[in-house]
Amino acid sequence: MTAPVLYTDTPAPSSDPPRRGLKKGLYLLPSAFTVANVGMGYYAIMGALRGFQVLDGSSAEIERATMHFDYAARAIGWAVLFDALDGRIARLTKTTTEIGVQFDSIADVLTFGIAPAVLVYSWGYGAALAEGSDQHKLGWFLSFMFLICGAFRLARFNVQATRPRPLAEGTMKVDKKSFVGLPIPAAAGLLAAIVHFTPTPLLVYAEEQSGFYTGLLMLLVALLAMLMVSTVRYSSFKTVGAGKRSTRMAIVLIASTGMLVWLYSRYVLLAIVACYVLHGPLLRFGSMLRRKSSS
Repeated sequence: MTAPVLYTDTPAPSSDPPRRGLKKGLYLLPSAFTVANVGMGYYAIMGALRGFQVLDGSSAEIERATMHFDYAARAIGWAVLFDALDGRIARLTKTTTEIGVQFDSIADVLTFGIAPAVLVYSWGYGAALAEGSDQHKLGWFLSFMFLICGAFRLARFNVQATRPRPLAEGTMKVDKKSFVGLPIPAAAGLLAAIVHFTPTPLLVYAEEQSGFYTGLLMLLVALLAMLMVSTVRYSSFKTVGAGKRSTRMAIVLIASTGMLVWLYSRYVLLAIVACYVLHGPLLRFGSMLRRKSSS
């Protein structure tokens, strides 16, 4: 006699590896920070427009406008943090996707291109200069060029990052330790840090002071636009914390910097971003001097 066959409702063991659902969920984490980046950019634009709308010359409305401009600048600062985290988290969890890369670039155009251009116009030369004047038209043009140069900077970065080897002749090789051209978050961060440092709109100053500050602001916007499309190299800091010893130092540095930002945000943020923007041209100038001295 053959033994009876026993049937059971117990499902067969799954062939899927354990924690597969957790792995799928990790892919959403970098995108969540990118969504937060977009949200901060949208908030910054709305805050800048609201601040420009309530400017009518009275002290009460100027205080309201100052608050809106300050909050818009802070939103861009938070977006810089979210933008730094989404890429690093994607690399650490190995969840980098093509759609995530494109989504991040589109978010950066909004948050670090459109938002700071609208903010400096609303806070600076848009309100301080007479509408229709040549200086006012120049302010429009410079804000537009800041946006265009920032978008071109992002497009060039994406092409260089995905370009297969060998590179086309004459194309600069991508170095993971450095960026080619000023990163658009740093350019936007400097403008936001200036507004956060002195959120009172330039409209309130005397005519001579307002004209002087407006001229400096427009010059800065033009310089930042040029640096973004330049070939000046900037440190990427992607290798910070890679080793055990550097990890400990990075933790101490991040903790101390975070506390200083919390206590003295107006001064510390402006100093950090200004030093980063300046260090690229200074390194380029230093390397040119070394080449001349060696030749």
